[in-house]
Amino acid sequence: MDSNSKLFFSFFAVSLSLLSLSSAVSPPSNLVCAYTPYPSFCRSVLPDTNSSANVYDYGRLSVRKSLSSARKFLSLIDKYLRKSSSLTPTAVAALQDCRFLAALNMDFLLTSFQTVNSSANTMPVYKADDIQTLLSAILTNTQTCLDGLQATASSWSLKNGIYTPLANDTKLYSVSLALFTKGWVTKKKKRTGTGTVTSHENRLNFPNGKLPFKMSNRHQAIFESVGKRKLLQAGGQILVDDVVVVCQDGSKNFTTIGDAVAAAPVNANGSNGYFLIYVMEGVYEEYVAIAKNKKYLMMIGDGINQTIITGNRSFVDGSTTFNSSTFSVVGQGFVAVDITFRNTAGAIKHQAVAVRNGADFSTFYSCSFEAYQDTLYVHSLRQFYRECDIYGTVDFIFGNAAAMFQNCNIYPRLPLMGQFNAVTAQGRTDPNQNTGISIHNCTIKAADDLASGNFTVQTYLGRPWKLYSRTIYMQSFMDSLINPLGWHEWDGDFALNTSYYAEFNNRGPGSDTSGRVSWSGYHIITDAKDAANFTVTNFVVGDDWLPQVGVPYAGGLV
Repeated sequence: MDSNSKLFFSFFAVSLSLLSLSSAVSPPSNLVCAYTPYPSFCRSVLPDTNSSANVYDYGRLSVRKSLSSARKFLSLIDKYLRKSSSLTPTAVAALQDCRFLAALNMDFLLTSFQTVNSSANTMPVYKADDIQTLLSAILTNTQTCLDGLQATASSWSLKNGIYTPLANDTKLYSVSLALFTKGWVTKKKKRTGTGTVTSHENRLNFPNGKLPFKMSNRHQAIFESVGKRKLLQAGGQILVDDVVVVCQDGSKNFTTIGDAVAAAPVNANGSNGYFLIYVMEGVYEEYVAIAKNKKYLMMIGDGINQTIITGNRSFVDGSTTFNSSTFSVVGQGFVAVDITFRNTAGAIKHQAVAVRNGADFSTFYSCSFEAYQDTLYVHSLRQFYRECDIYGTVDFIFGNAAAMFQNCNIYPRLPLMGQFNAVTAQGRTDPNQNTGISIHNCTIKAADDLASGNFTVQTYLGRPWKLYSRTIYMQSFMDSLINPLGWHEWDGDFALNTSYYAEFNNRGPGSDTSGRVSWSGYHIITDAKDAANFTVTNFVVGDDWLPQVGVPYAGGLV
């Protein structure tokens, strides 16, 4: 237990003692609100209306109030957007991001409320993890909106009209997450199995150009053209509902990826399988967005550096960081295989995202992500990356998802003169969020331009973007480019004691921990049981969804 946890529990124990002395019948909200990061605020929004109320009753009430607040905020954003002619383009862009995120929050809160309102005081572990994930993402979405507003505040005069109510909403969402975590989230049974899950490791070269998909006869010709690709099988068949092919010469179904995505069904539940988009070799200069209603979509290319999706939006050129991505996805269950995603804006344009991922149960296998600052935005929810290549400079893997990287190659590049490289900038803002970046059995080496550079560039494993930043490196190879300190400050002593940074059984010349930072938030893990908390099985509940995807993965340590 770290010093902040000890302080919290000490405070809670003292609070209970004082309450028991002050009154024979303690107000229940005082007791319940002590579990939250904002006890006073909690008491102000959860009045003592029922002397028999408990953490479950107040948890349900808090989620209901959160849903009401989210609805009001969405209306407020629409009000300001109707006056967009009086705002700067960057302010309008930030407001549009906020509206997009607020709509997601409405969906997540409605699902959360329906679940807690219909559940008893216990629920299955997987369902509790789902709701904790959604409530964590609500906070992440809200923080993203706040960050965007802060970045444009100097250019418009309406900041307080949006920023102040949103800051209060953040506290309410934090209270909801804390009460749900206290009431419904139990400590999971941690599995410490080692080695690869062999039933999910088999790749299949399909004979006779046939795919083992359940398909209609009318798609046979299309499947035969795809069948020479090396796809994956998980203990049987990967179920595919429909297939379209993208080819730039006009000989197939579509010439653009965006048109193929538009043809995907709306709000599919996955029971009939994936909508498969096969993107043939080529350089696709387009901005692709997989919307929230485009679920269980699988996109397969012809391989890294063969199928390339590219763009060049950047913060310097007027995009918000959130909306600078070449490729963005929020549709649940998305899978990408054998594709390169690029943002070619260059280091000089600062924040320029190649992929922004806010899709739950999303998977990228054998893909490449190429940019400089902010290459891969692992924004929210549960994500898995396997055998991918990630290139970048400053904070090039960043965000607040529960993001798992396994058997990936991480390539720091040559940054601008005077800059240093930070592989990660994790954005956890609340101690009850089940988020973080876990890098397992990966390789961190210099990209060619950095390896051949004529001046020294410092490269660090990460730095704390937000107060409870959490990043773990396990069983990975670190080359000599890693600075002996390992980690770098964000701004003075910000988050050095509240973050959680850890290393476990890494190897290579850059893995020597004898000279690492002395922050209380930094840890050297020595017990495999502790490291197992950040494996695929435990950290992203991968055994519940990755077998259906068909990608290879190791559930435990290797």
